[in-house]
Amino acid sequence: MSTTDFGFEKVPEEDKVRRVAQVFDSVATRYDLMNDLMSFGLHRLWKRFAVDVSGVHEGERVLDLAGGTGDVAALLVGRVGGAGSVVVADINRSMLGVGRERLDGRGLVGNVTYAQANAERLPFAGASFDCVTMAFGLRNVTHKEAALAETLRVLRSGGRLLVLEFSHVTVAALRPLYDLYSLHGLPLMGRLVAGDADSYRYLAESIRMHPDQETLKGMMEAAGFVHCDYLNHTGGIVAVHRGWKP
Repeated sequence: MSTTDFGFEKVPEEDKVRRVAQVFDSVATRYDLMNDLMSFGLHRLWKRFAVDVSGVHEGERVLDLAGGTGDVAALLVGRVGGAGSVVVADINRSMLGVGRERLDGRGLVGNVTYAQANAERLPFAGASFDCVTMAFGLRNVTHKEAALAETLRVLRSGGRLLVLEFSHVTVAALRPLYDLYSLHGLPLMGRLVAGDADSYRYLAESIRMHPDQETLKGMMEAAGFVHCDYLNHTGGIVAVHRGWKP
């Protein structure tokens, strides 16, 4: 039986899919509030930075994978304009529902569509998108190589993948404080605010199990992306990886 990481645990692969789903079912309605509290609002700056370096422009078709509650999609919609479109995709129905409700409530309805989709098996034709974005979702995917291969398949030639994800802290003095806060503070905050310490313990642990900057860059290159690079932000707490389809 094949196993994979679920935080610091080793679990059967099919069990990870189920347990990740339970995590996001639990946190969906409080996801944005908790992100604001846990990151002191920085997640909004990180997402804006990612979209700013994405190169997305008017008329393009963008797939926002792991689109969650719609923060990134809301930024993308303004860039693609009426001639472009954004598809928000997420494997979790609860998260997708919250995102759709919030984007609809902001009047962002004309060029946004939604799809419940597994990043490892995307239900889209090849060469369908100019850009694929994925913010804080890749570390939850069981087979990351499969997800990267799928993003390459659905991109048009010259299209690009942009991954915003927690990464490995590059400022040595920051590491002990970050470890203390993320591994102990986040579960406590999850228990006090969301009534769910376990989900936020998993989210903190999953960051530690995610590939570091150079490893993820190498994985993208192995999947077939070219001109891959990454941009660290906030001392490497997060990084934006970019790669282009030949």
